[in-house]
Amino acid sequence: LQPGNTVLRLDRISGGHDRRNPVIRDLSLTITGPERILLAGPNGCGKTTLIRLITGQIEPVGGAVALLPVPFALLDQHAGMLDPDQSLRDNFLRMNPGAEPHLAHATLARFGFRTFDAARFGRALSGGERLRAGLACTLGAHPVPGLLILDEPTNHLDLDAIAALESALAAYDGAVLAVSHDDAFVQALAPDRTICLPGPEKAEGGFCG
Repeated sequence: LQPGNTVLRLDRISGGHDRRNPVIRDLSLTITGPERILLAGPNGCGKTTLIRLITGQIEPVGGAVALLPVPFALLDQHAGMLDPDQSLRDNFLRMNPGAEPHLAHATLARFGFRTFDAARFGRALSGGERLRAGLACTLGAHPVPGLLILDEPTNHLDLDAIAALESALAAYDGAVLAVSHDDAFVQALAPDRTICLPGPEKAEGGFCG
């Protein structure tokens, strides 16, 4: 991802599940190049809602979301992109149309799923294994997504899984937008900026640092 490429632009967006009192109000944000941005704020301030607005899971009540022509991937604490009734190999091929089976096996092996592990079903994985499988299916894509969105990715993970995530991020040269309360993970992420979301009853979000 080139430093001058604009990845995401939010133009005074407002939105939330309560359309009459949206938790996100009049928020503008631009991500340019391989920036790493942390979304911060108290519980209930709208961090996950903002991610859902960005990824199109809910529609804003005002303003505009422009995901510019850079592929993106969302990885949440449950690795919800994985189909529990599909094997890891089939999950990879579903999420990466046109990929050859040998690429699926090679990529899964890089994330610790070797030989027969590729035939395991999503429902049989532990929390840490689901995260590693989600990383394999997203960061192993061709092309690699230019924007990686992380929503509390380290919740319920063991130390090995967190180490795998931090290692993958260290090798990733795209933009990152992350929500996390894990101080050690935030330190490893080394965000360039932190955006504070105060919630609907206060002023609009701003820069923490």
